Amino acid sequence: MLGVAMRDALLLALTAAAGWVDALSYLGLGHVFTANMTGNLVLLGLAVGTVQEGSAERSAVALAGFAAGALLGSALTRGAAGDWPGRVTAALGVEALALLAFASLWRAGGSLEPLIALSAAGMGIQSAAVRRLAVAGVTTTFVTGTLTSLMAGLAALRPSNGWALQAAVLAALLAGATAGAATWSRWPAFAAAGPAALVAAVTLAALARRPDE
Repeated sequence: MLGVAMRDALLLALTAAAGWVDALSYLGLGHVFTANMTGNLVLLGLAVGTVQEGSAERSAVALAGFAAGALLGSALTRGAAGDWPGRVTAALGVEALALLAFASLWRAGGSLEPLIALSAAGMGIQSAAVRRLAVAGVTTTFVTGTLTSLMAGLAALRPSNGWALQAAVLAALLAGATAGAATWSRWPAFAAAGPAALVAAVTLAALARRPDE
């Protein structure tokens, strides 16, 4: 069974992976987000409103890929029980495979649409898996709600018990995006290996701790 400290560390690693993916998708896949669907929907609206067909298509592919991943992740974790169910680990393993395929296709110079679909599907699986963990005020692919929860606690002068984790999640997303941008600018061919490595490491760490079923 995973302890709280280990669980939180794994959540931060997943958040960093999501920030990394969004940096790569925005910089290298035609200015689209594949982890943060709020931002992606805004980009889709901008593309439709300004009649930019290519941009609209990329954003639509990202939305469809994320939705498919979220559906799969929800199916994989349905009925799971416990603080970190084995089904969550299994779903993250599937995500790691999707991101590995994404990294391989990125390295080979694949076309945009499959790259967008693979990365978005991986992020959808992750979102569904983390949702199953039900950690209050914490998500890993978008942080608007996390930021709001943190600020609400501070405004009430009664920060929740999870305020430190909420602040760390914000920092992890920023760190992941920074790492993604830095690797894209310096070693572009290998930039997509980072998220796959992070999610694979999370999966292996969870397996090593023998999470409850």
